[in-house]
Amino acid sequence: MLAAGKRSSPAAKHALEELCQTYWFPLYAYVRRRGHAKEDAEDLTQAFFARLLEKNLFNNLDSEKGKFRAFLLASLKHFLANEWQKLQTQKRGSGAAHLSLDWRTADTKFQVASVNEPSPDHAFDREWALALLAKTIGRLQRECEADGKTKLFEQLKIFLTTGKGDSAQAEMAKVLGMEEVAVRVAIHRLRKRYRQLLRDEIAQTLNDEKMVDEEMRALFGAFGG
Repeated sequence: MLAAGKRSSPAAKHALEELCQTYWFPLYAYVRRRGHAKEDAEDLTQAFFARLLEKNLFNNLDSEKGKFRAFLLASLKHFLANEWQKLQTQKRGSGAAHLSLDWRTADTKFQVASVNEPSPDHAFDREWALALLAKTIGRLQRECEADGKTKLFEQLKIFLTTGKGDSAQAEMAKVLGMEEVAVRVAIHRLRKRYRQLLRDEIAQTLNDEKMVDEEMRALFGAFGG
């Protein structure tokens, strides 16, 4: 998807807009952590994405070793350092092609995420990883719903992101009225598919699939401190 985005076509633009829709909040949070107020951060994030898409700046992606995450952050830093003041003299929203971003919850999410006040760069990586996990779980949920396993997914999804052991799985078997071995198998399959989808989501933000393991280590290292 990311490689396709470097070519000019409706499909490529749609792919890039989808990536931006998924990962806009880490950028917004980064701008806030750089000291900008809520309204200014909204304007700056929106203007940044508009510039990125309109000017087709993705041709410069190779300079960040093909990582969409690193490319976006480096591009945002350049934008903030060199061009953000231009926005102050413009009427809000004038003349720019806007993405439809959900600003309603942005400030609340930012306040929650800012409890530990990590560095802007570290926080960006952490928020990016959280957005990645949320999108992956969303994909898995839709697959389960399509297979008629909505209730099973809702009950077992907690095992995807926590280290709950045998006792918790045995208790869940009682809740679901299933054999314990059947629950263990269901959890194993859910986790396996989750890992597959997670790797696929990461691969979509890279030019080289060989970098998936490296990117995964970098992202989840952000939760370490």
